[in-house]
Amino acid sequence: MHKHTTHINYDKVEIDIKGLEKSFGNNHVLKNIDLQVHEGENVVVLGRSGTGKSVLIKIIAGLLKPDAGTCIVLGENVAELNRKELEALRLKIGFSFQSSALYDSMTVSENLAFPLQQSGKKITRQQLQKDIEEALEAVGLLQAINQLPSELSGGQRKRIGIARTLIMRPEIMLYDEPTAGLDPITSGEINDLINEVQQQYHTTSIIITHDLTCAKETGDRVAVLLDGMFLKSGSFEEVFAYHDERIKNFYDYNFITS
Repeated sequence: MHKHTTHINYDKVEIDIKGLEKSFGNNHVLKNIDLQVHEGENVVVLGRSGTGKSVLIKIIAGLLKPDAGTCIVLGENVAELNRKELEALRLKIGFSFQSSALYDSMTVSENLAFPLQQSGKKITRQQLQKDIEEALEAVGLLQAINQLPSELSGGQRKRIGIARTLIMRPEIMLYDEPTAGLDPITSGEINDLINEVQQQYHTTSIIITHDLTCAKETGDRVAVLLDGMFLKSGSFEEVFAYHDERIKNFYDYNFITS
């Protein structure tokens, strides 16, 4: 499946990261990172685990403060926001974490209703039901509406986790290792879903992964993070045509042809 990239608005930068640095003690996780993500674009941040990929996501979401540099999200300098402003910004950001983090004691329907109820948005019961059904429809799991998470497969739980973020109609989606622990067929379905979300909800997304197939299928642009710095960014083909031993090693180590 080849990606259509007609919906990207290159005149508008939704995430603007400049000179970002973050260390934990002597461990320099991010060293002078620059990254711009345009409206409607899927950018994949590719790297081995432990390379600071999730630290980057946490800084974007305001869960961590950078040591230096700026991270501007939807026009706001995240590190300078107070709690109330940060909460308002987070309502516009959807997270899909590695574990789907669903509440086991709640049905799928209740899991989806929860973020809307927590957000304090005034919403009628009918509208809530409609939003739940629409989000489940978007991820192809309407039939699971009354099931418990324990009755679903790993791939289905991942989809429900994505549906739960979609119900908030986020402008930005942050996917953290969306295909981790899934078999190739289910991974393929999640990759397709990430592209469908981009098309249908016009989201701007960062996809953090070490899965090359995921990067190839979902990324309008791919940026390789190595030793705390972006080594190369561009289309998947451009990145892997780049003659650098470290990129070649990464490719050889990871890529399993489907």
